[in-house]
Amino acid sequence: MNYLQQSFSVKFEYRVFFTEHLFAPGNTVFLDFLKAAGTETTRKIFFVIDGGVFENHTYLKEQIRNYFADEKMFELIEDVLVVPGGESSKNSDKLFNSLVKAVDHYGIDRHSYIVAIGGGAILDLTGYAAAVSHRGIRHIRIPTTVLSQNDSGVGVKNGINYAGKKNFLGTFTPPVAVFNDSFFLTTLSDEEWRSGMSEAVKVALIKDRAFFEWLQTNAVALAARSMEAMQYLIHRCAQLHLEHIAGGDPFEMGSSRPLDFGHWSAHKVEQLSHFTIRHGEAVAMGIALDSAYSFVSGRLSEADAASVVQLLQNIGLAVTHPFMEIENEDSAVLKGLNEFREHLGGRLTIMLLTAIGKGEEVHELKPDLLTKASAWLKTQVTVHS
Repeated sequence: MNYLQQSFSVKFEYRVFFTEHLFAPGNTVFLDFLKAAGTETTRKIFFVIDGGVFENHTYLKEQIRNYFADEKMFELIEDVLVVPGGESSKNSDKLFNSLVKAVDHYGIDRHSYIVAIGGGAILDLTGYAAAVSHRGIRHIRIPTTVLSQNDSGVGVKNGINYAGKKNFLGTFTPPVAVFNDSFFLTTLSDEEWRSGMSEAVKVALIKDRAFFEWLQTNAVALAARSMEAMQYLIHRCAQLHLEHIAGGDPFEMGSSRPLDFGHWSAHKVEQLSHFTIRHGEAVAMGIALDSAYSFVSGRLSEADAASVVQLLQNIGLAVTHPFMEIENEDSAVLKGLNEFREHLGGRLTIMLLTAIGKGEEVHELKPDLLTKASAWLKTQVTVHS
């Protein structure tokens, strides 16, 4: 046998900054990062803003322009692009193509920066466009929702939906930096505020019992929009996600995806609702269902399963929905299992709970037990959900 073999590794490194009023005069965190990165030539910076964010922060374009007004090392593209936000922005290639055309039109090269300000969908969309244009343009994320600040915004995934399937097209490409500005959270709707906390519950359940207990203790304050409590939640959740990404399989080459606990059904429910159910809301239901399954399959105590469901309800999240209910093997949400397996590649791998803070991977979910779990879950719904 005659062959050549190549082997090399590439180091990825990025920081997640926590600040407030990122582009206010006197806040140099963003510029300090850019300057520390070093530059031999003037580098272009192109901003993409979530339309929902811009509606609540109409001053943002002018503030960004003023922030870079006296900088000679960087060329700000004056046309700050505002695009519609939300999951629908990922459901066709229309916005993706407009971003790629903007890269071409403004001559954004591989040493330039594309900065996305918005929720997870806009970060996913912009990150995908940045990753494939010129085979990779430097991407900076500025997440503006609870969900994107504590989870998707600090990760390494980008993508758009295709043929009704979530994130069918995408890349594993880390950002060069993430800036979490807590002020953006002040203008979120109550629904957006609550839905983002589901990913914190998820990561606590599979990795950190103490964090889960903290969430139980602070559920009322979180539901009442305590910024102090939310800032701790986001910081701890982001930390746990970053630790996991660095733990051995950042680009998910295997079938193990513990951070997708509760997600197999969540992705399907989002699709069934035509994405009117937010991702975080769907994840809360998925967590509740898989916790119930962990109980009825003999892995988790009923008391622990009930505590998971109660926590989700205490922070204001629904734990089930008609699309999530499983009555027999023909229930629509069950199609999500095969789609999840296809998305993973290889065999189906699902994370279940054996205790609060500890998970176990399985390769099969039995329809009769899922039906039983769904029925049990309905008995746990309170009038506050």
